Amino acid sequence: MSKKLTLLLFSIILLFGTFLPQGGMASSGTVTISTDTVNVRSGPGLSYPLVLTAVRGESYSIVSEKGDWLEIKLGVGQTGWVVSWLVTKDNEEESGTTSGSAGRNAAKANTDQLRIRSGPGTSFPIVGSLNQGQEVTILDQNENWYKITSDFGEGWVLREFLQVQSGENYSDSSNSTEMGTVNADTINIREEASETSPILGKLTNGTDVTIVSKENNWLEIRYSDLSGWVKAEFIDTQSKTSQNTPKKKLTGVYGTVTAGSLSVRSEPSLNADIISSVSKDQRFAILEENNNFSKVEFESGSFGWISSLYLEKSTESKPSQLQGSTVTILHNGTNIREEATADSQVAALANEGDSFPVKGIVNDWYEIELNDGSTGYVAGWIVSSNGSTTQIHKGGAEGYLKNKTIVLDPGHGGGDNGTTGANGTLEKELTLRTARLLYDKLSAAGANVYLTRSSDSFITLPSRVSAAAARDADAFISLHYDSSLDRSARGMTGYYFYDYQEGLADSLYSSTVAQTNLDGRGVRFGDFHVIRENSQTAALIELGYLSNPQEEITLNSGVFQENAASGLYNGLARYFKNN
Repeated sequence: MSKKLTLLLFSIILLFGTFLPQGGMASSGTVTISTDTVNVRSGPGLSYPLVLTAVRGESYSIVSEKGDWLEIKLGVGQTGWVVSWLVTKDNEEESGTTSGSAGRNAAKANTDQLRIRSGPGTSFPIVGSLNQGQEVTILDQNENWYKITSDFGEGWVLREFLQVQSGENYSDSSNSTEMGTVNADTINIREEASETSPILGKLTNGTDVTIVSKENNWLEIRYSDLSGWVKAEFIDTQSKTSQNTPKKKLTGVYGTVTAGSLSVRSEPSLNADIISSVSKDQRFAILEENNNFSKVEFESGSFGWISSLYLEKSTESKPSQLQGSTVTILHNGTNIREEATADSQVAALANEGDSFPVKGIVNDWYEIELNDGSTGYVAGWIVSSNGSTTQIHKGGAEGYLKNKTIVLDPGHGGGDNGTTGANGTLEKELTLRTARLLYDKLSAAGANVYLTRSSDSFITLPSRVSAAAARDADAFISLHYDSSLDRSARGMTGYYFYDYQEGLADSLYSSTVAQTNLDGRGVRFGDFHVIRENSQTAALIELGYLSNPQEEITLNSGVFQENAASGLYNGLARYFKNN
């Protein structure tokens, strides 16, 4: 009898111990996810495996606390850990304390003259600026932007230009001894230094990472909220002490940017501060070369260093004509000026439909070849571009979006995955990712924005349509990614069902194709429930082919997602402006 009792007591102790908080101080209460997404890990640190991704608005019970990490209850016998400053405790708002989440949200600008915008995108007006070291408080975030507050009020800044003061997810990498750049099309980040270890994420060519440690032919790296192991052969490394390469001064050599967006740094090093950025097809005289970086005058009187790996060099004395690139005039009586500035002399006048070859890009102006062979400049935001050149946009779109009611419909969800990409991307996840970025931009512009789903949930097609009717939406946009048995199929397509929907579909499609430089497959009739049964003005956009392995990588990149959201945003503004 005594043996049975002892065994029973021992079993109870083991069972009870299973549910005790591990490694932290016991706590109580609940938390609510206060950002778009938060990674829940199996332990209090970035090195622990990812358990799941929680989304904004979800609530969880607190089990314990350890430093900046909270252990939360996920289900019966299952817990996970989240960074405490990315969630809101149920009693934080009532307590009025100043030391809680606000302190953990503190950040500093890592560059001078950091532009603060009214919304998360470069098309939004500049409302202020920060100097290096100036402190702010982070209020919100999305994939590429932080919403901040300081003495000037509230605004948005690019995440890469802020150094968060605490919280492991965004720890400062300035003390790292080595940085690296991905040199392959796409690489896997693995949980451990083994090819059989689980994949935590993927990185694409040109991505800068922080190198934490080395083990044989593997590197432990950190990128944003990802931390794991990659094969060393796929990372070009550069240490802080490797800046003794002799400088090489150049004359008569020019470089054209080949990347979608390229950081300008204060020194020829990946560890140097980012002071600005340049875009694809912009062309600069190369003044010096040092350590695989080129010194350029990126703005009048402002100099910085950009990676030579993303420059196409030539020795021509003048910018060469961009292959097959033209711009088309959108309005009658458009001024073509002698220099790339609004107060320059008018060289010629052009009318709607006139087309000119592009020779280069100077800031926000296109350098074009006129009919008589001379050169002129036209503002990039009053023309449309064709070919390989980048479409230039200017702020002001928010004026056409304010108070508009827009319903965004991220396709699929829950048990409906949509299409699955060649490398495993789920359409339902990518549509929600795009919708959230667009949601933030539209909200910042003063629009009334609604999502048919804000998490991985199944919504019937009639319910999606009803959401537009119930809110008397000015526009309904259904976001999707395409698939085909032909793995070479690629590009974007716009769809409408009724004639009155064509204008919205065309505006969204043309603006997003121009912004992303994705192949265009045109705007056409489509018999889809969400636009056929919709009493509101509606359009469906297929944003690219996940079945194409190369295009799938592009569609997953942060650059494409930002550009796609910006293109849809500008397309909506253009539609409302013309209607």
